[in-house]
Amino acid sequence: MVNPNAAMIVIGDEILSGRTQDANTFHLAQELTRVGIDLKEVRVVSDDHGEISGAVNVLRGKFTHVFTSGGIGPTHDDITADSIAAAFGVSIDVRDDARAMLATNYENGEADLTEARLRMARIPKGAKLINNPISKAPGFSLENVHVMAGVPTIFVVMLENLLPTLSGGQPMLSETIRMDSPESEIAGPLAKIATDFPELSIGSYPFSMYGKYGTNIVIRGTSQQLIASASHAVALAFEVLTK
Repeated sequence: MVNPNAAMIVIGDEILSGRTQDANTFHLAQELTRVGIDLKEVRVVSDDHGEISGAVNVLRGKFTHVFTSGGIGPTHDDITADSIAAAFGVSIDVRDDARAMLATNYENGEADLTEARLRMARIPKGAKLINNPISKAPGFSLENVHVMAGVPTIFVVMLENLLPTLSGGQPMLSETIRMDSPESEIAGPLAKIATDFPELSIGSYPFSMYGKYGTNIVIRGTSQQLIASASHAVALAFEVLTK
């Protein structure tokens, strides 16, 4: 069984300028690993209509799922919903169910829905809403594109509501082996082990500690038996104990 795959589009000038640090990709990667959806690509794009639409159209045809974060708030530069609608060639307008959901966030209900707030109830035609129990402004899914807020706490709860509706695969498992040797000394034998286990992802990640160089070998896959066999091969090749 081949796992579904995914891409992430992080939207926002504040990310590209360094004013804000992206936490949503880190959280998404962990959660997708847990449910067996393989995150394969991440893009960061500016608050630009063409850049957002272009990235969506490229990635939605390439991956099972595309997740976005950012740009669905009440201000003029929150243009993600419009850009998604343009990418799919559909109309966008305030939708009654989104409006009713949003109104529950305010003391006077719909009477408090200003023009700016109503921007958060504009949903592309044909989309399904993603619940947001914090600020009540919904995200949405249009075919295989899932559009969520950029605020990390809201992104987390939106993803929590979305993931049970998606079909996953086999969770990705991993094992780490610490080597007190630099990558250059283990590269040859490690390449042969990787060739012997094509079903697994075997990566090497260097580190420096107390002035000495070492390498963490990370073995990833969906079969615990294969991971154990590859770990044993590494242990035999380098005479180390796995951790």
